[in-house]
Amino acid sequence: MIRTIFRSDDLPREERLARFDELQGKSVYPMRVRSDDAMEFRATARELELRSVNVLELTCSPAEVWRTSKLIRASDPGLYSVVFSSGGGIGLSQLGREAVLGEGDFAVYDSSQPFDLRITAGQGATTTLTRIHVPRSLLVLPQNKVDEILAVPLPSRQGLGALLTQFFTTLIADTSPYGPSDIPRLGNVAVELLTSTLAHHVDAAGRTAPESQGGLLHLRVQAFIRQHLHDPQLTPGVIAAAHHISVSYLHRLFQAQETTVSAWIRGQRLEQARRELGQPALRTVPVHRIAARWGFNDHATFTRAFRAAYDIPPKDYRHHALGPKQPQGPDGHGRPPGGAPGALQEAPSAGRDLADPP
Repeated sequence: MIRTIFRSDDLPREERLARFDELQGKSVYPMRVRSDDAMEFRATARELELRSVNVLELTCSPAEVWRTSKLIRASDPGLYSVVFSSGGGIGLSQLGREAVLGEGDFAVYDSSQPFDLRITAGQGATTTLTRIHVPRSLLVLPQNKVDEILAVPLPSRQGLGALLTQFFTTLIADTSPYGPSDIPRLGNVAVELLTSTLAHHVDAAGRTAPESQGGLLHLRVQAFIRQHLHDPQLTPGVIAAAHHISVSYLHRLFQAQETTVSAWIRGQRLEQARRELGQPALRTVPVHRIAARWGFNDHATFTRAFRAAYDIPPKDYRHHALGPKQPQGPDGHGRPPGGAPGALQEAPSAGRDLADPP
């Protein structure tokens, strides 16, 4: 019943990260993977199919998995995912929320929204996590209500959360007692347990105090802004209309955070531009094009705002971040100074999807 779909020990060290990234990128649920230490990347993935429910056990060295709007447009099976760890830590970002999960937590995320999943080191420099995919259509829960608990730490050591995590942990550890005829029954149990657990937490979220509901709205507004940073016409009026609130109420949401709507938008745009200016693959892209991509149509305005935020002009920041351009080898490819022409370069497929940053 359980099959191993990836084992890094079967591959040369220099191919492991690129091959795992390729596996994720070509799936029906395309994602990308990176690691700060590609040569030390390790992963073993075991998969269990329970009809419509897919269960994955992943033991992995520190890495980052993300899904962008571009990947969603390429393929979106319409799934909810539940993730929890049995060793090590997980960081999950979606809809403007940041959840840090320990061994006593689980969280839910949605395949139709960009997300970022960070796997940190556990015992032995790896983390073991369990991830469950289930079609949204099978859970019969209001999507707008489930949105309120996406990327929120939920308890896995008590109540329905404990039943959920124990069921899947036990199941994927040993399937030998079960035969082929048990698969549909186990799938039905899995769907019922997932539905009951998420419904419980949706109901709990619905009972939050009005000030907490305002906080959730603020998070949704922030997520909307992040998704539309490239649009130079993103204004408080547009944002308020998209959330069916008044502009004055929108301003009050941000005043509670001691900032303004415009300042928060500008800060997010500058941070995205700063990240791209520090990416070697974008070295030849003019600064003004990166600025325009993040909503700054006037280059002088962008330069002043960047200098005010980071105490350095954008062109100088790029120079300091990237250093001198790599010299060209005899084959026309860049190589580190003093490096051999055949020196190993990081696999390009293991990098970010630069055309559509998360």
